[in-house]
Amino acid sequence: MTARFSQKSDDIQNTDHTLLYQTHSPFARKALVFALECGLGDRIEVIHQETSPTNRNDRVFAANPLGKVPVLILPDGMALFDSDVICEYLDSLHTGRKLIPAKGAERWKALRLQALAQGMCDAGVLYRWETNRRPENLRYPPLAEGQKTKLVEAFDYLESELDPKEPINGGHISLATGLDWIAFRELADFRTGRPRLSQWYEDFCDRPSMTQTGFSGQTHD
Repeated sequence: MTARFSQKSDDIQNTDHTLLYQTHSPFARKALVFALECGLGDRIEVIHQETSPTNRNDRVFAANPLGKVPVLILPDGMALFDSDVICEYLDSLHTGRKLIPAKGAERWKALRLQALAQGMCDAGVLYRWETNRRPENLRYPPLAEGQKTKLVEAFDYLESELDPKEPINGGHISLATGLDWIAFRELADFRTGRPRLSQWYEDFCDRPSMTQTGFSGQTHD
């Protein structure tokens, strides 16, 4: 599956980057949403690649020895991974306001939020393994409960700490794509009893970069 996210969808001549992607990965979507927010959609050809820890994808392994997406192939053939590295690179390509602030408190707040979102997704992946993907007789309920606790604690933290008036940054993109993946996989409820977080999530999901990149598909193990 190949997709173009560009206002010039009938002309792929301008693309000089290739993004190895997955339509149900929060990490891949983070990179793509970041690119769109930077106005770089017309420079990237997006190619869906199915991966999982139990299903080898030779094309992805050829670009990333960890066998994971996203991978961004640069014009000179260099491959960048993981999503945070890709976002840092994309932020260097445009002349607008940087989504990863260069210095000061704003930088550390953005990176902290990015780290929190990454940890939420990591916990969500482990929780999903122990409640859905692993054969039932091999599941370890205490591990699942521990990962769900991390999610709930993160949601509560965000409800009290998230500033809805703060200008968008890379941490917000990580958070929005992470929350939307948690909702897509129906892993945990982050909206009930958390009006600030819920409203922020709804507002962010209305952005064109999000509406153009919705999650779809299932993991193939």
